Amino acid sequence: MNVTERPLLDRSLTALAQGYTWLPALLRHTPGGAAATRVLGRPALALRGPEAVRFFYDERHVHRAGALPGPVLSTLFGHGAVHTLDGDAHRARKALFLPMLHGDRIAALVEEVTAAWDDAAREWAAAEQVVLFDAAAEVLTRGVCRWAGVPLDDEAGEPERLAHDLVAMVDGFATAGPRHWRARRARARQERRFERLVADVRAGRAEAPAGSVLAAVCRHREADGERLDDRTAAVELLNVVRPTTAVCWFVAYAAHALHRWPQHRERLRDGGLAEAVAFVHEVRRFYPFVPYLGGVAAQRLTWRGVSVPEGGLVLLDVFGQNHDARLWGDPYTFRPARFLEHVVDRDELIPQGGGDPATNHRCPGEGLTIGILEALALRLAGLEYTVPPQDLRISLRRVPARVADGFVVRDVHAGTHTTSPAARAA
Repeated sequence: MNVTERPLLDRSLTALAQGYTWLPALLRHTPGGAAATRVLGRPALALRGPEAVRFFYDERHVHRAGALPGPVLSTLFGHGAVHTLDGDAHRARKALFLPMLHGDRIAALVEEVTAAWDDAAREWAAAEQVVLFDAAAEVLTRGVCRWAGVPLDDEAGEPERLAHDLVAMVDGFATAGPRHWRARRARARQERRFERLVADVRAGRAEAPAGSVLAAVCRHREADGERLDDRTAAVELLNVVRPTTAVCWFVAYAAHALHRWPQHRERLRDGGLAEAVAFVHEVRRFYPFVPYLGGVAAQRLTWRGVSVPEGGLVLLDVFGQNHDARLWGDPYTFRPARFLEHVVDRDELIPQGGGDPATNHRCPGEGLTIGILEALALRLAGLEYTVPPQDLRISLRRVPARVADGFVVRDVHAGTHTTSPAARAA
C-alpha cells in the first residue's frame, strides 16, 4: 500500500493521547510489521522488527536532519545537537562521544555515581521518607558532573537545581502545557550556565580537568576543522549530563520491579555478573522509556509493501518491538532469565535505539546506562527499606512514563551487599 494513495487523517493528537500504545495498536494487524499513517502534517511509514531497525538506521534510507520537531530540540536535545546531523558531520560530532564508551571511562563514571549513592544512602537513613526517583536524579547528577568536570556549588544548592532542571527537560519534551514549558525554561537556563562555563574555560578563567568531557567539548573540531561555538559545546555537554541523570527513570523502575517480584532481590544479592546484566536488560526491555524514534525518508521508500515519499516521516516502534511476542515470547512477563537463555541480537533489544553506537544514531551512552544500572540495582537489592502505601501505577499514556509517586521508601538502612558483581567475579 502506498502512503500517498489515499488521504490519511493526521494522527498527531491520537499519538499524544495514546502514548506508548499508539504505534503498537497501529501495527497490531499488520503481519509485515509496517503501516501507513500521517503525523505532523506529513505522510509517515511506521515499522518494527530487527530488519526494520537495520533499514531505519541505513543513511541511504533515513536521515535525522529535519526529523526532530522544534519543541523537542528546545527541551530534550538542544538546537544543533548531534541528533540532528547526518553523514560526515554526524560521524565527526559522534567522535566527541566515542571515548566515553571505553570500559575504563564507564568504570570511572560508575565509581563516581556509586560513591554519590553511598553518601546519599547514609543521609536517607535519617529522613522520614525518600522519593527514590528524585533522590536518584540528584545522585546521578552529582556523579556525572564530577566525572564530566562540571563544577557544582553545594552551598548554593546547584546539585539539586541542576538535577531538577535535567529531569524537567526529559519529562516535558513530548507533551504540551506546563510540563513542556518547564522543560523549555530548564534547558534555556542550563544552556546559558553551561555556555558560560565553556567560555570561561576557553578564556582561561576556569579549568577543565584533563580527560574530562568538559575539556573534550571545549577542544572538539568539526568535520570542517572548526571548533564548536560556545552554545553548541554547551548543548553537547548537556547531552552527556542530561541522559545520565535520566537513568533515574530506570532506577525507579528497578525498585518497582524488586517490589513487585521480590524473588529477584536475592538473585541479585547472591548472583554474579550475568544475573545483574540480565536484570538490567529486562528492566530496560519491560518498562516504558522511548516510545518510538523518527527520521525523514531520504528518498521514496518501500518497506514490506508500504511506501512513503521522499521527505515523509519514518517511525520506528521502539516500545512495540521491546514487547513483541515474536521476539520475546511472553513480553508482558518480567523475566530476566530470558537474557541468560540465549544471546539477544543487537537490533532486537532497542530501548535506547538500534544500530551501531559508533556510527549510527544509537545512543552512545547506552553502555554508561547499563554500567550504572548494574551497580545501582545491586545496591537497591542490598538496601533495606519499607514501601508505604502510594500510587505505583505507570501510565502508558504519559510520555515519558514514570512511577506515579516516584517510588517512596521509608525506614532506609544501608545493606551489606554493595560490592559490584564484576568485583566479586574478580
